[in-house]
Amino acid sequence: MPETNRPTERLSAAGVSIWLDDLSRERLDTGNLAGLVDSHDVVGVTTNPTIFAGALSEGDAYDAALADLAGTDVEAAVERITTDDVRAAADVLRGVYDRTGTVDGRVSIEVDPRLARDTAATVDTAKRLWRTVDRPNVLIKIPATVEGLPAITETLAAGISVNVTLIFSIERYRAVMDAFLTGLEQARENGHDLSVIGSVASFFVSRVDSAVDDALERVGTDEARALQGTAAIANARLAYAAYQEVFEADSTGRWTALRQAGAHPQRPLWASTGVKNPDYPDTLYVTELVAPGVVNTMPQATLDAVADHGEIPEDTVTGTADAAAATIAAIEAQGVSMDEVTAQLEAEGVTKFEKSWDELLTTTKTGLDAAGS
Repeated sequence: MPETNRPTERLSAAGVSIWLDDLSRERLDTGNLAGLVDSHDVVGVTTNPTIFAGALSEGDAYDAALADLAGTDVEAAVERITTDDVRAAADVLRGVYDRTGTVDGRVSIEVDPRLARDTAATVDTAKRLWRTVDRPNVLIKIPATVEGLPAITETLAAGISVNVTLIFSIERYRAVMDAFLTGLEQARENGHDLSVIGSVASFFVSRVDSAVDDALERVGTDEARALQGTAAIANARLAYAAYQEVFEADSTGRWTALRQAGAHPQRPLWASTGVKNPDYPDTLYVTELVAPGVVNTMPQATLDAVADHGEIPEDTVTGTADAAAATIAAIEAQGVSMDEVTAQLEAEGVTKFEKSWDELLTTTKTGLDAAGS
């Protein structure tokens, strides 16, 4: 790895794309996002309903927009505000997108999470968001529910870039990669340029530790407690091994054919990387998941921690699959089912985003009512 001065540079040099897991009108208006590109090597942005709900509820950055939208239907107003923010962020990152050959410089916007179990409505909304934002470097976020899998394929087949979100289990991740390959195969048949279709698979990290740690604490033995803080990293490392099987080994030849047609791989994206247990290092889900060709999307606090004191190794993932599998086996030997944990986390993730969406609607309606009074 070449010598670089700051931790975020070293992380980028190790093959990790740094994305910011946050967006607000204030960041855009103040130039903060553009500044992070320069100072913290940020090359992408992810958003979700929780992020937008928080942004709308704080400060006065949206007052002018709400005043302009007074009298508008609340759901239409939410879509207008969020797509305006994502479009502006995409413009900030357009230089990165061009410089990296369409790989980075991406900004994500999520389909209404209330549609997570509705394939057709998810596809319709994804297409509408894509047209509305109207920027080549946007990613439409679709949850990796059972109903989301065919929506991922159909959206990609239409030439639309996709961020697959809420992935917790290796089994579901394999299904996501299959949906991606099928989508690109159909996109090729439909005459789309594969070189501009981007996709990441957002594999959630810290929530896995939170759930498994609680389960191990309920077991209560010394052996169980000794395994706390190990599940999330092991699970993610197994995901990377699965990624390598599909996009490097490629025993079926499906990916090779798509790559030769100009496609970029669907990169693993480490999501939920803010450390929730204060006993763990605040850079844990960054330094322990360094590998070539991945994305790590960080909330501001984690990004700041990495920039301040991150000790960045070259690669902490490649070749760790056997050890990771042994860790998961040891956890399951304590009576903790990873299948049950990940299924529960997916259901909770959808519910959490639905709640945040409702909060976003409520906050927006309050602002519209105040602007119109």
